Amino acid sequence: MPHHRASSGQDHLRAGWEQRLERSLPAPRVGLLWMGLGLALVLALFDSTVLWVPARAYPLPSEGHSVKFSAIAPPLQSAFGWQNLTCPACKVLFTALNHGLKKEPNVARVGSVAIKICKMLNIAPLDVCQSAVHLFEDDVVEVWTRSVLSPSEACGLLLGSSCGHWDIFSTWNISLPSVPKPPPKPPSPPAPGAPVSRVLFLTDLHWDHEYLEGTDPYCADPLCCRRGSGWPPNSQKGAGFWGEYSKCDLPLRTLESLLKGLGPAGPFEMGYWTGDIPAHDVWQQSRQDQLRALTTITDLVRKFLGPVPVYPAVGNHESTPVNGFPPPFIKGNQSSQWLYEAMAKAWEPWLPADALHTLRIGGFYALTPRPGLRLISLNMNFCSRENFWLLINSTDPAGQLQWLVEELQAAENRGDKVHIIGHIPPGHCLKSWSWNYYKIIARYENTLAGQFFGHTHVDEFEIFYDEETLSRPLAVAFLAPSATTFINLNPGYRVYQIDGNYPGSSHVVLDHETYILNLTQANAAGGTPSWKRLYRARETYGLPDAMPASWHNLVYRMRDDEQLFQTFWFLYHKGHPPSEPCGTPCRLATLCAQLSARADSPALCRHLMPNGSLPDANRLWSRPLLC
Repeated sequence: MPHHRASSGQDHLRAGWEQRLERSLPAPRVGLLWMGLGLALVLALFDSTVLWVPARAYPLPSEGHSVKFSAIAPPLQSAFGWQNLTCPACKVLFTALNHGLKKEPNVARVGSVAIKICKMLNIAPLDVCQSAVHLFEDDVVEVWTRSVLSPSEACGLLLGSSCGHWDIFSTWNISLPSVPKPPPKPPSPPAPGAPVSRVLFLTDLHWDHEYLEGTDPYCADPLCCRRGSGWPPNSQKGAGFWGEYSKCDLPLRTLESLLKGLGPAGPFEMGYWTGDIPAHDVWQQSRQDQLRALTTITDLVRKFLGPVPVYPAVGNHESTPVNGFPPPFIKGNQSSQWLYEAMAKAWEPWLPADALHTLRIGGFYALTPRPGLRLISLNMNFCSRENFWLLINSTDPAGQLQWLVEELQAAENRGDKVHIIGHIPPGHCLKSWSWNYYKIIARYENTLAGQFFGHTHVDEFEIFYDEETLSRPLAVAFLAPSATTFINLNPGYRVYQIDGNYPGSSHVVLDHETYILNLTQANAAGGTPSWKRLYRARETYGLPDAMPASWHNLVYRMRDDEQLFQTFWFLYHKGHPPSEPCGTPCRLATLCAQLSARADSPALCRHLMPNGSLPDANRLWSRPLLC
């Protein structure tokens, strides 16, 4: 998350669409931190005079761009005097560098340079830079020496394909079975009086065990309202008892209030819980901190939901360093086994043995919560642009998508329907992962009955279209709002109404409701927390049903109806939107995001634009790094 210097509530008055994009950034700007570490790896290899020379920058292109590395290599060779570097010498050089970098003094040197870069770029206060770099440095050095700086990768980049093969974030394709796709068959509406199930959906709880009422909500750190944030000026209010409209997470009492007050929203057949349990203090988290958050919140959920089964998914904040989820081929202390084992132990009352088995391996699982319905929980960290471990190999990490295909084909063979839950939405993933997932959803559109994600903290959705014409809506992924207030939001949760548990059920989403805690009222003198329904989707938006075509039509209705869009904008922010109006660029960016379940695909938004022109992907539709 960008560094906030504001000493008052003026942060809330910033332009609406700028604040919407800012809210989707990490805290602190973790992408910049680990990229800074990577840059430090290169800088630390050479004489310290390199550090102050204003050398030209040649950043690696993001996936999906057509920049040719052959155009980058000559300037790199010239900048560092490598014009006469031979292939054997190159490989010897990088082999030696990798061996040397892993030695403790050199890791420390890399970290020292990264701290200087962090401070120079004003990414965060110095103490945050120092803590974050020390937390990340060992893992990032390991990743870079096994990827960007490996002899094959580096020499392939510098000297061409004859000396190695650069395939960082290269494109790849998943294999689909040879079974022909059945003709599309939209589900039939349930008969009048058919059972309807209510499914509780929790996401992005972000418990801050350091939250402290009265502290400064606009401190210099990436996360405020906590011990260490300091006290606000006399002219400014401090953090509220139940939470605060700022860059703050929640105290445990607010989460307890949420769970304790679920009664009017129920009863629930089951719950889906898509992760992000710890707070955004990502620069100072230990494994012990993460495990305390996991067990404390799991126990709290079980306490208040009792016999209602809850099916979790892994968020990007569960690990430390944040976003760091090595694929299963990484063994030893740097693997994620410490986390997956703890999750299996904590969630064992909810999950069967076969689900616990795959959870322990890769953080994903499948189970049958009721007859005719298969639930698949994906570890979306294996698609994350911020998961630096994917630099080593981003091709279907853990074989998860191929496993997904097998699960979906088996469900199709049985005539079952499938719900998918996960944390990071597919439209926010690395391009190849996102496009492969899109292809899988299109193939199994008759089998998919629902997709449920979180991560963005706001209330939105993503529509999937047929790949042939990109015009027929065939699926929708619902992105539910967060429990946390981070940033400038009311706390909230979602309830889905699902076609009920009976023979022949479609198991599709029939409607959904969002509940919030109005912080202004709760924090007022004498106020008490009162969780109330903010809106019901079909009633508020005038939808005939909750099928993909209805959400598609809603986007185009909002394009042409300013008042309808402003209603969406208000609800998008859980009833606490920015004060600055959302003008035309903001509206188009927001609506395009609802059409974009496939990353880096501006053609999906062509029809939103005047005269059917392609949108400016770099300005409006590029996906930012996320929470």
